[in-house]
Amino acid sequence: MKIDLTNKTILVTGASRGIGAAAALQLAASGAKVLIHYNKAKEHAENLLAQIQGKGALIQCDLSKPVEVVGLIEKAWAEFGPISAVVNNAGIAKAAPDDMPSNEWLKIWEETMAVNTTSLGIICKEYVEHAKKEKQGRVINISSRAAFRGDTTDYIAYAASKGAVVSITRTIARHYGKDGIKAFLIAPGFTRTDMANEILAEYGEGFALNDIALRELTKPEDLAPMITLLCSGLADHATGASIDINAGSYVH
Repeated sequence: MKIDLTNKTILVTGASRGIGAAAALQLAASGAKVLIHYNKAKEHAENLLAQIQGKGALIQCDLSKPVEVVGLIEKAWAEFGPISAVVNNAGIAKAAPDDMPSNEWLKIWEETMAVNTTSLGIICKEYVEHAKKEKQGRVINISSRAAFRGDTTDYIAYAASKGAVVSITRTIARHYGKDGIKAFLIAPGFTRTDMANEILAEYGEGFALNDIALRELTKPEDLAPMITLLCSGLADHATGASIDINAGSYVH
């Protein structure tokens, strides 16, 4: 099976590093024009654009400020034409111990929800509005195993935010399918990214390895093929599905 994404434009959020960068590389290798979203890591985003030989463009936006996200899809659509798929990959995971002062805990909670849930919701809402006019579109949301099994108490905000992403994805899939919109959820476990490395530095790599069924931790490149497949239209009847890529650390 060959996946050909020629003439498709795909937006990937949080694409400057990690899962987003791996997905962008795979999508571009399959022929897509990739819109590389980033916040602060402009140099990484520019390097990625160079790696895909300019087959795309850069989009900067701070997802921690949802008001700035409003209109993002409309602007991208106007500048680059119809967007075939959106891969909502951007996310943060900040530790907030349960004995932290509540005002500090609240700041982390609100920032986590802003990036992982609210801004993602805005992007989905605006994307569906535009994709309905084309009678086709695909949303691939990157959630987490934490959405299903929970997380440590330090990361309750992260788990809650990713749980909301599950409901957003399933609602889109169930209610916009006849408008040509498909929505999928990918739920990774520990993956070797900058975000996960911070957690591994705190808990130790043994903590993660003991939690999985395989010998090595998942890499961003392990998720990219599935993202590409879902963007292709070859798996549209899996709309609404939650796909676990967590090395057997959570099976449901």
